[in-house]
Amino acid sequence: MSAELLSPLPIKRTCPYAPPAEHRRLREEQPIAKVTLPNGRIAWAVTRHEHIRAVLSDPRFSSNRRDPGFPSLSHEPPPSSDLKPLLLEMDPPEHGQARRAVLGEFTVQRTQALGPRIQQIVDQHIDAMLAGPKPVDLVQAFSLPVPSLVICELLGVPYADHEFFQTRSSALVNQKTPAEEIARAVGELMMYLGRLVAAKAENPTDDLLGRQIAKQRESGAVNYEDLVSMAFLLLLAGHETTANMISLSTLVLLQQPDKLAALQRDPSKTLAAVEELLRYFTIAEHALGRVAKEDVELGGVRIAAGEGVLLLANTANRDPAVFGKADDLDLERGSRNHLAFGFGPHQCLGQNLARLELQIVIDTLFRRIPGLRPAVPVDDLSFKDDATVYGIREFPVTW
Repeated sequence: MSAELLSPLPIKRTCPYAPPAEHRRLREEQPIAKVTLPNGRIAWAVTRHEHIRAVLSDPRFSSNRRDPGFPSLSHEPPPSSDLKPLLLEMDPPEHGQARRAVLGEFTVQRTQALGPRIQQIVDQHIDAMLAGPKPVDLVQAFSLPVPSLVICELLGVPYADHEFFQTRSSALVNQKTPAEEIARAVGELMMYLGRLVAAKAENPTDDLLGRQIAKQRESGAVNYEDLVSMAFLLLLAGHETTANMISLSTLVLLQQPDKLAALQRDPSKTLAAVEELLRYFTIAEHALGRVAKEDVELGGVRIAAGEGVLLLANTANRDPAVFGKADDLDLERGSRNHLAFGFGPHQCLGQNLARLELQIVIDTLFRRIPGLRPAVPVDDLSFKDDATVYGIREFPVTW
């Protein structure tokens, strides 16, 4: 198979709800193609569902983001770091050990137990919106603070410090952030979390970090570096992704009132709707990357050792070979074989929590504010085209 060279990725979505047309063309004509990245490096772009699942479950592909061949979408090379690799950067056997240590915190049963508190948080923020002036930016008033407060309480991070970590995390997911600013943001977050973990080791707390400290003490000494690395990843991922899904889901449901009305009539359909919304948006489209540890043949293409592979999950989640009428938003589809949470050993740890938050938000927001509507033309909204995680920057709403 020949390899066409595109220059450069990422290509912006012309429609906020759909993959770029160029990605679709690749999926149909050249599903494994060479592309150029913003930093000038060459990598492979993979666009079909079957091929992405194959890569994500193949141990011959590494998750090590510090490997020179890893397909970064940053305009600059990543800053060098002596920090311990994050869970999403690890390969076996370290990855399995680190994941098992925290996996019990995110079981369906433990996540469901958080439901009443999540409901309370959602209601409190809707109360504040209803009591305040209109219009209001849904992102700042609701979409961002709800998951931020949930993950803070789960981890045991003081929510009073949310502005500190939100500004740093925003810099980290922006593909245009200079390398020195990334390094500074990472350093500041790690220092903050290091102090927090040390304080919890001195005075035990009943939260995820406190329980991890207690578990480590039962089997030996507390590994502060591991705990800080884990807290960094969970804090960053726990609010940025869900916040963007809340805003985008709200927007598309307001634009399709017949489908929204069907959900309002029958809330038992919300769980299936959440799966479809996750598939439909696939907000972490550019978050999945790997680097080949040895020569691998994939779909008839030879990928050489050391070459990076960028997995375009949004395009794969519209693959007509897997999803019938893939470009339609079918809230009763209920398919859970989408790639919004990845696939294989690195599949998103917090997916059960994200599903529950979205279910409670959708059921509650439109029930309590039935007249909710955009306060500006949708064409005037600004979308996060330069971020690793797609979303809406500001979403003024009224009712």
